Amino acid sequence: MGLRERKKERTRESVSATAIRLFLDKGFDQVSITEIAQAAEVSRRTLFAYFPSKEDLVLHRFADHEGEAARIVRARPAGQPPLEALRAALLDALARRDPNTGLCDDPEVMAFLRMVFETESLAARLTRYTARGTDALTEALREAGLDPLDARLVAAQVIVVQRELAVMNQEFLADGATAEEHHPKAVRAAERAFDLLRDGLRRHG
Repeated sequence: MGLRERKKERTRESVSATAIRLFLDKGFDQVSITEIAQAAEVSRRTLFAYFPSKEDLVLHRFADHEGEAARIVRARPAGQPPLEALRAALLDALARRDPNTGLCDDPEVMAFLRMVFETESLAARLTRYTARGTDALTEALREAGLDPLDARLVAAQVIVVQRELAVMNQEFLADGATAEEHHPKAVRAAERAFDLLRDGLRRHG
């Protein structure tokens, strides 16, 4: 990355961090674009050049991870099934308390995720990011040898499972559990989810 690109990335991160700080302090719907631009010391035009909408100021953090599942499938060791690679990656992320798993009890992270899940416009826009993640994973699974229909259905289920597990983890932490206390239960839930993805619902039919 050249100097110009690094400067643009620093500006982008600074603007987003400023916006998120204001949103967490005052509420997403109570902060205007003008207020964000003034606090970040950029023009409205510059702000919109980086973030086409107010929601993108928040959700670009998810966009940076939208192709992660596809990258995991493509980078898996030879002979490892795609679902097992995704399972292993999730378990590793839980162990690291990755915020994207919901198993992170840092107060700012918890406030950020609560804002996303509880703000209607953010929750609605998040579906666009997850849809792109599904598209990317579908393509990676097709490259791995799955037929187009199976690849699409598996990708959609994986992305939904990851999202729901993260929401469940955050709900437990919001109820007062620490990440350390909840980690074993989060691992069991992840293992159960990927067992169901692997085996289907035959045992429940």
